[in-house]
Amino acid sequence: MKIRSAVVYTVLRLLAFLVPFGIMMLFPILREYYLLAAVFAALIGLSLSMLFLRRPLEDLSTGLAERRAGRRESAASDEDVEDAAADASADR
Repeated sequence: MKIRSAVVYTVLRLLAFLVPFGIMMLFPILREYYLLAAVFAALIGLSLSMLFLRRPLEDLSTGLAERRAGRRESAASDEDVEDAAADASADR
């Protein structure tokens, strides 16, 4: 996994929430109902991320899949080593 893709996606998701939340906090009525403003900002952020952040999410998930596939390959090689050691000790 590339750490850059994880950082970029995380920062963009945070901005997708914080910018609408900051704009809503400029309105006096929403200052009183900050929880409602947070819910609206979360919905707006979710919508924006679904529309505009597909590419960074794709990069992040591809990196995670590659990292997981690498772990599976190394786990298979560990099993092969263990099998070879067991066979060697059985032959003695």
